[in-house]
Amino acid sequence: MLSPAIRTGSVSSVAGRLERLPLSRFHRRFVTLISLGGWFDFFDIFMVAYLGAALRDSGFLDLRQMALFVSSGFLGMFVGAIVFGVGSDYLGRRTAFIFMLLIYSFFTLMGAFAPDARWLIATRALAGVGIGAELIVIDTYVTEMVPTAVRGRYVAITQLVGFTAIPIAAAVSYLLVPTRFLFDGWRWVMIIGATGALFAWQLRRSLTESPRWLESHGRGDEADAIVDAIEREVEREHGSSLPAPPPVAAESHSRVPWLDLWRPPFLGRTLMMIGFQVLQTVAVYGWANWLPTFLVQQGVPLVTSLRYTFLMAVASPVGPLFAVWLSDRLERKWTIVVLSTVIASIGFVFLQARAPWAVIVCGALVTMLSYWFSATFHAYQAELFPTRARATGVGFTYSWSRLSAALSSLVIGAMLARGVGAVVLLISAAWLGTALIIGAFGPRTNAVPLEVISR
Repeated sequence: MLSPAIRTGSVSSVAGRLERLPLSRFHRRFVTLISLGGWFDFFDIFMVAYLGAALRDSGFLDLRQMALFVSSGFLGMFVGAIVFGVGSDYLGRRTAFIFMLLIYSFFTLMGAFAPDARWLIATRALAGVGIGAELIVIDTYVTEMVPTAVRGRYVAITQLVGFTAIPIAAAVSYLLVPTRFLFDGWRWVMIIGATGALFAWQLRRSLTESPRWLESHGRGDEADAIVDAIEREVEREHGSSLPAPPPVAAESHSRVPWLDLWRPPFLGRTLMMIGFQVLQTVAVYGWANWLPTFLVQQGVPLVTSLRYTFLMAVASPVGPLFAVWLSDRLERKWTIVVLSTVIASIGFVFLQARAPWAVIVCGALVTMLSYWFSATFHAYQAELFPTRARATGVGFTYSWSRLSAALSSLVIGAMLARGVGAVVLLISAAWLGTALIIGAFGPRTNAVPLEVISR
């Protein structure tokens, strides 16, 4: 039996009704659609690692332009996260998700036909705008739509599906980059990355707006109508009435979500996440984006480098698979701390590795654990801010990671001239920094409703 909508200044009807829903086809369909749209984000991000080495080896980019190519994408993500990611707090999760998918697909396609380095770098920056915003919206959207008990698992599922793009990007690059059909193989890899736009129409028809977002913007009747439809579908599937919704404290409304980030308790969380995002990006992308180039710099032939990184990339989905299994069982805060510390230790071992099998094992372990870490923190970051400012909080703090990635790419490009060892030490130090920040200042969030965390 559907519950009547009850909305007062202290109780949220929508939150309680969403929390009482058992897992159903609705949740699985929603997360599947979001994950498929997000898969192309990941393909687009991580293909850069495989294309970069090929672009440099072919002479299309020199080392300085290679650093600019990597940095331009992250600068675009910085703009996308801070402007358009934040914009989803005003436009809605569904609209922002579909629009950003179209933006990065279009400019990735334009990059595939770049006549020179300047065109390629410019289109990479514009594609990054869409990617940066999309990553924010995915975390925010899923966090608001699924029950507390499975919040970590379902965000991890979007990451799991996304990270399957890494071995596919590696395999596609390995097969296509050395070949030429009509034009260079790296251009075909970018064309494949642009095909996400084909899903946009289906997503527009199948996705529903976040009821929590609607309620937080005073559109309670629309929120109730969406939850009514979800409840009818769930009751038909399970063949029984739903239990009474638990009382969930309502969040306050805000016309200027940005200001909420600078008031307690969110001020401390905002500053904490800025520091975390700066360091985790140096740690994660410093490794992921530059590994093939590290190997080439050490004298490994390009094709062999791509073969090694493909074998390492096969481990990519394993990390998020652990997150799916354990994210709601192990406290997310301490999972982040432990994983960061372990990965930093493996980085030191990698510096001593000489045999091919040792390089591959170290690389595979760092890859697997990094993406377990990533799947966990994506769930964690979206829990720390209230619905009225969730995309603003996540977008603003996450934008620092894109700025950090852009600047660190320039630094790493310059440091590589002196050898790989100094770069790996920098990356390991960043891992230790993330562990320290979250361990010292991060709140616990497992099994706590969003509205309670937001108090």
